[in-house]
Amino acid sequence: MEFLKAFLIGGVICAVGQVLIDYTKLTPARILVSFVVAGVVLGALGWYQPLVDFAGAGASVPLTGFGNLLAKGVREAVGKDGLLGVLTGGLTATAGGIAAAMIFGLIVALIFRPKDKGD
Repeated sequence: MEFLKAFLIGGVICAVGQVLIDYTKLTPARILVSFVVAGVVLGALGWYQPLVDFAGAGASVPLTGFGNLLAKGVREAVGKDGLLGVLTGGLTATAGGIAAAMIFGLIVALIFRPKDKGD
């Protein structure tokens, strides 16, 4: 049942992105940034965590989950370190994901030869 919940919630989040791509003039980059910002806002308000508790990876893996993790990290760091936590909390909470994305991006760039769109 957990897999079904994750699939359905993750699918709905992705379907929203696809609808935005198909029916608006928003670029994919703006949609992705909007998803992160929506996750931050929903996480800061405490509305995203119940969705993560219900759907697990279906809600925590998409970019909205990354935004939620940023908000959660800031909230915890502010409670622990005070105002300095606003600057450090989000990066500390998401450092593993950011590092993995950079390392895997580097590996793929070294293995494959990227070309310009004109080539």
